[in-house]
Amino acid sequence: MPKYNVTPIDEENKFDEHEIIVSKTDIKGRLVYVNDVFARVAEMTTAEVINQPHSIIRHPDMPRVVFKLLWEAIEAGKEIFAYVKNMSKTGKYYWVIAHVTPSYDASGEINGYHSNRRLPAQKSIDKVSAIYKSLLSEEKKHANAKDGLEASHEMFVSMLKDEGKSYSEFVWSLGN
Repeated sequence: MPKYNVTPIDEENKFDEHEIIVSKTDIKGRLVYVNDVFARVAEMTTAEVINQPHSIIRHPDMPRVVFKLLWEAIEAGKEIFAYVKNMSKTGKYYWVIAHVTPSYDASGEINGYHSNRRLPAQKSIDKVSAIYKSLLSEEKKHANAKDGLEASHEMFVSMLKDEGKSYSEFVWSLGN
């Protein structure tokens, strides 16, 4: 994987509300296809991202628990929607509402994943970013990454339980 020594900068890399960012990965999360919108917003060429882990665009502001929930859903053959803050090659950020689904081969086995992403409403970003900051703070309180992930997972599950919502209901309650 190309290692980019990228420092996040507080500058948004915008894309149009009518554009869709598309990517496809293999079962291990390595990119096998990206559309031109993905490449442009990530500020990378297709050649730079193909065969790289999708996490090449992961922003450090993202709590790991969100990806834990995402992987649990798609590996179980379910679709999931999630708000995600990504980072371009130059360190700019961009928010998406992602719809991730498993892809299947002719025998019905999962052989990869497909994601369509759109621009979320600013009010949704404002709501989710405050929650993500709390979850990330909880993760960072622990010296061991696994312990941090488990603690933020417990925190998030507790929050959802207190609100009487499933994860999907939480995502849709943010509006878009």
